[in-house]
Amino acid sequence: MKTVGLYGRRILVTGGCGFIGSHLVHALWRDNEVIVIDDLSSGRLSNLGNCQVRMHQCSILDAIDGLFADVEIVFHTAADVAVQGSIDDPCHDARVNVEGLLRVLEACRRHRVKRFVFSASSAAYGQAVSLPINEDHPLRPDSPYAVGKLAGEYYGRLYHDLYGLEIVSLRYFNVYGPRQLADGPYSGVISVFAQWVVEQQPLVIYGDGRQTRDFVHVQDVVQANVLAAQPGLAAHGQAINVGTGKATSILELARLMGGQDLRFAPARLGDVRESVADLHQACQSLGFAPTIPLEEGLRTYLEWYKESEHLRTPTVGTS
Repeated sequence: MKTVGLYGRRILVTGGCGFIGSHLVHALWRDNEVIVIDDLSSGRLSNLGNCQVRMHQCSILDAIDGLFADVEIVFHTAADVAVQGSIDDPCHDARVNVEGLLRVLEACRRHRVKRFVFSASSAAYGQAVSLPINEDHPLRPDSPYAVGKLAGEYYGRLYHDLYGLEIVSLRYFNVYGPRQLADGPYSGVISVFAQWVVEQQPLVIYGDGRQTRDFVHVQDVVQANVLAAQPGLAAHGQAINVGTGKATSILELARLMGGQDLRFAPARLGDVRESVADLHQACQSLGFAPTIPLEEGLRTYLEWYKESEHLRTPTVGTS
């Protein structure tokens, strides 16, 4: 991964042992001093591999202020990403995703961190009223998780306006790639389908399968994060889509993953029908362009998934 402009920096990654955070760490550690905060509630220490970093096993709700001394750039990927979990326990979701973010932002303010990249979510849009979805689309979050992520954007904008923190919020669409497991909190239809394909089980599709998603590879998400942390960026205070700009139906996804036996179940209440990102702002403000076609990404992901059997535990997935 090319890290233009990120050399010799002191960088802190919250949630750095998680799915997206660990990929960021792998992209950055050789050229920078990297500090990782992760309570390992969902992340895995093994995700860091041979990365030489300063690892602190603690929660973003703990006394973390001192870890931000002399840090220049913070990538905030730590979160409770379980949407259903947020519906079951909204208070817990708010503690982690809102109060936790505020504690990180306050540490950044006190230690005069220069730049902050926030992992936001396209869940802030809710059901699409127009396609493709651009950043001016109405914001209608339909879960406590989505509300918390949107609140994080607003807090980030305030810290930019009030305190001068150079912050960019990245609204991820459907991220997939290695280290994403079907039994993990960041599981999605691709990881669940992968498990069923590897185990030669039927692929269960909820609804008619014509619902669409914008699947973006985690390495492209890393690229967007690195671009968002560049010095002199004109996008500070903005929220920017990160996807591919290409819609893929669940039926097409099943075909691409080699699913032979498809089973259909009733559509689930609240599922988004259509989703695809407008990347005009990402291109203009960040110079971002996705590089990994879905077919290639799925092929390499399935190869990784087959080799990761020792990481998995039995689970009942959803799509």
